[in-house]
Amino acid sequence: MVTMTSTATQKVQDFIQEHGVETEAGLRVAVLPGGCSGFQYGLNIEDGPEADDEILEVGGVKVFVDPFSAQYLEGVEIDYVSSMMGQGFTFRNPKASGGCGCGSSFTV
Repeated sequence: MVTMTSTATQKVQDFIQEHGVETEAGLRVAVLPGGCSGFQYGLNIEDGPEADDEILEVGGVKVFVDPFSAQYLEGVEIDYVSSMMGQGFTFRNPKASGGCGCGSSFTV
């Protein structure tokens, strides 16, 4: 379903270690209504999954995905980039039919 580059998985593992979160901790990847194109991505480090989450193991990182988000995340690749314009997570979604300049909002 979701893939992550080695740079992204390393950054998530660093965040988890820096904040001393429990061993069940993982990365919540969500799709939320909103943003300038209709949907936006959300990322958050959480202590554990919710009861109805899909739990994936991606490059040594636990990834939690709720049922609503799962339908929009098939084939998505998460990367972490650093450039002169800043740094942060980026998303490549083959199902997105459009997006905007912010890089975290998309249309399907």
